[in-house]
Amino acid sequence: MAFAQIRTMSKRLQKRYLTEADEYKCPLSEETQTIASEELRETESARTQALQALRSWMEQNPKLLAVRLDSNYLLRFLRAKKFSVPMAQEAIERYLLLRQSWGIAFNQLDYKLPIMMELLELGFVFVSPFKDKGGRRVVIYRPGVFDPYKYTNQDMCRVMGICYETLMEDEETQVRGVVHFADGGGVGFPHLTLFTPKEAVRIVKNGERTVPVRHKEIYGINVHPTIKFALDFGMALISEKIRKRVRLYTSINDVEIDQSLLPKEYGGVMPMKEMIELWKEQLAKKRDMVLLNDKMSVRLEMYSEAAREGAISALRSGANTCAGADAVGDAMRGLTGNFRKLEVD
Repeated sequence: MAFAQIRTMSKRLQKRYLTEADEYKCPLSEETQTIASEELRETESARTQALQALRSWMEQNPKLLAVRLDSNYLLRFLRAKKFSVPMAQEAIERYLLLRQSWGIAFNQLDYKLPIMMELLELGFVFVSPFKDKGGRRVVIYRPGVFDPYKYTNQDMCRVMGICYETLMEDEETQVRGVVHFADGGGVGFPHLTLFTPKEAVRIVKNGERTVPVRHKEIYGINVHPTIKFALDFGMALISEKIRKRVRLYTSINDVEIDQSLLPKEYGGVMPMKEMIELWKEQLAKKRDMVLLNDKMSVRLEMYSEAAREGAISALRSGANTCAGADAVGDAMRGLTGNFRKLEVD
């Protein structure tokens, strides 16, 4: 009986690869490849070496149980961290840990679930079918339609997770980044009670530093004076670089964005309902891969409580991550070599 239990446990702890290490074939346009080279230090040589280094690290890291090895998945982290392998390692590990330890808030990211579909059809968050002059996708947020008495903070996290995970599957978006447009109309104090201050801090900080999305421009309208203190609180949590990209306006007519990218209700040409339907088509195409991410896992018992709760400092190299705390980390230093500090887009 004891032997059977040990065998079962051993099988449970055996590392699984949800996707294979593929031979990368670059799908990026020539223009996007130039952007990747100039802004992200991405070259064919750097990409090949970085992918090899990350895969070796993932294979040897005892904390990781089930992971994706495909190039698309790994490159989103490398691009978000400008090809600093140690920073990409840290982000991957934190991302996997948070997905698992925060439970339903970042799992079952299925747009077909009834509540997710409701929020999509309300237009809480969706992506415009049009790209701006920089070839970037525009994410549109309407938090005022989110009923804080009907829906939970987990519902909010999940529907936004569905959006970001779907966008991250596109390599053009990995390189070019995204533009955000938010209408704060209808947001009031009840919305602010959805998260505790501690939860808000960790969600905002991980949203910038862990989720591998390049936030290029952020526009907001209709921010009610009664919640300005909460906005100021959130702004204080993000980096100065991102703060400089935030633009707030009182009227849609003043927003410095091509309004043709927006729904007709905001001065564009395509009705919001039509945009949402087109976005649902894109969600359908990426649904299987997004749901596959639910199977990724780590060994939670090997992380501190602070790390499991999402404390940014808890997983920095040398603190509580395999990349800096054990023999595996020592071996990986020879592979990665590059520990420079970067200003990361």
